[in-house]
Amino acid sequence: MQAIIRTGFLMMMVAACSVFPVTIKLGSLAPEGSPWDNGLRKINAEWTKISGGRVKLKIYPGGIAGDEEDMIRKMRIGQLNAAGITGIGLCRIHPLILNIQAPMLIRTNDQLDYVLEKMKAEFEKGLEKRGFVVVLWNKVGWVHFFSKKPVVYPEDLRKQKLFVVAGDADGVQAWKEMGFHPVPLAVTDLMSSLQSGMVEAFTTTALSAASYQWFGLAQNMCELNWAPLIGGVVISRRTWKKVPEELRPKLIDAARKIGKSMEQEIAGADQEAIAIMKKHGLVIHPVPDDAVRKWKEVVDKGTKKVFGKSLDKETYTRIQALIREHEKEAD
Repeated sequence: MQAIIRTGFLMMMVAACSVFPVTIKLGSLAPEGSPWDNGLRKINAEWTKISGGRVKLKIYPGGIAGDEEDMIRKMRIGQLNAAGITGIGLCRIHPLILNIQAPMLIRTNDQLDYVLEKMKAEFEKGLEKRGFVVVLWNKVGWVHFFSKKPVVYPEDLRKQKLFVVAGDADGVQAWKEMGFHPVPLAVTDLMSSLQSGMVEAFTTTALSAASYQWFGLAQNMCELNWAPLIGGVVISRRTWKKVPEELRPKLIDAARKIGKSMEQEIAGADQEAIAIMKKHGLVIHPVPDDAVRKWKEVVDKGTKKVFGKSLDKETYTRIQALIREHEKEAD
């Protein structure tokens, strides 16, 4: 009799757990009301609807939960459950992801789509091994140099103090060896560092420069597409296991559909951001062919310095092969 009672009690507990609501605390650097923030709120609304209120997001926007490094650390110790992060944060979890954002490697959106489609399953496995589930991938935009003084040639940037995201000591050393002046800081410190003069230049997308108002202190943009920036929403694996198993595919499918629509919105918002910034003093500097060649020389030398450190040569070479494969298919 006691065994029957215990079995019944356990069955009741399992049934209760299957309907117990899961509130996922999600951190994001995206400013409230930005396209990224709006996308996260759409995901929350859709997940609440699909799950009948059993799965909800509690969103902490605008860096409330810290920078990407902070959010990853908090997910690992359980203070946060999820985060909307860029590829900068993703490569802190799984370093191979940095290769897809290497300077001047991928040059077009079509190339980026092709390479990411071919490699995302591998990246997702690597992230899951490290305790994170990818809910969606998205393209954040193209990274440019923004600076207090114009940057067209590498020598122009060497004369200014360059903000780089803290946490990549090898990358910082490579910048230094190339004659640049990198200043590693948290993203959340960029505005105050521009105000104080600690940094004079940084890399980011046009939409980010406008959304965070950084461009107001660095009103020169180099037209060169330095690198693509990807992003995604990741959830700690232990939190994801709390979500009823039958709901997981539906939630991911809904999130990825919203993520796809976000890309279209972000692309339009990026161009709109450039137009708005130009009205408020932004000057865009075209990059002639000889300057592109000099930047490529800098990249080639710098890349060799970080192979086996920040960049994985095998993955980098594979991406080069995928780009060539894509170009052949496109011809």
